Amino acid sequence: MDEANDSGLASYVAGQIDRTLSWKDVKWLQTITSLPILVKGVLTAEDARLAVQSGAAGIIVSNHGARQLDYVPATISALEEVVKAAQGRVPVFLDGGVRRGTDVFKALALGASGIFIGRPVVYSLAAEGEVGVRKVLQMLRDEFELTMALSGCRSLKEITRDHIVADWDTPRVNPRAIPRL
Repeated sequence: MDEANDSGLASYVAGQIDRTLSWKDVKWLQTITSLPILVKGVLTAEDARLAVQSGAAGIIVSNHGARQLDYVPATISALEEVVKAAQGRVPVFLDGGVRRGTDVFKALALGASGIFIGRPVVYSLAAEGEVGVRKVLQMLRDEFELTMALSGCRSLKEITRDHIVADWDTPRVNPRAIPRL
C-alpha cells in the first residue's frame, strides 16, 4: 500500500504483527492455561497438520476477511483440504464468506464442525441493533433449514459431501444416465 494512501490503519496493523510467533507458542500457551487453544488462519493441509502436532484443540479456517493479503483463497475453497489433513483429530471450523444458509450447508457438507458468522451479524447490528441481529440469524436459519429439506436431510448428520458439487470437483457422470446404444 502506498504510504501516501495509508489511512494509518495499515501501519497500525503492521505494528501489531509479532513476526517471532511460531508453532512453539501454541505449546507454550498450553502451559499457562487450561482453556482449549484454537488456531485461526489455517488455509493449508500442512498448517493443519502442524496445528494438530502442536496440540491445538481445534482449527479455524480463516483468511481474516481477505483483508490481510491479496489473492488469498476463499475459506470455503481451503476447508476440505484442511478437514482431510486434520483427520478428525480436532474440530475444524469455518470463518469467513458466510452470507446465506446455503453457505452453512456447503461448509458442513465439506466437513466443518461449525461455522462462524461475522459480517452479516455486524452489518445487521449496525443497521437495526439487537433486532437486526435476531432477524439475520433467523434468515440464515430459515435458509439453512430450507436447504436441508430440499436436499433430503432431516438432521445435521445426514449432510454429506455427496450433497454438493464444488467448482474444483471433477465432473460426475452417472453411468445409468448414459443411454446404451
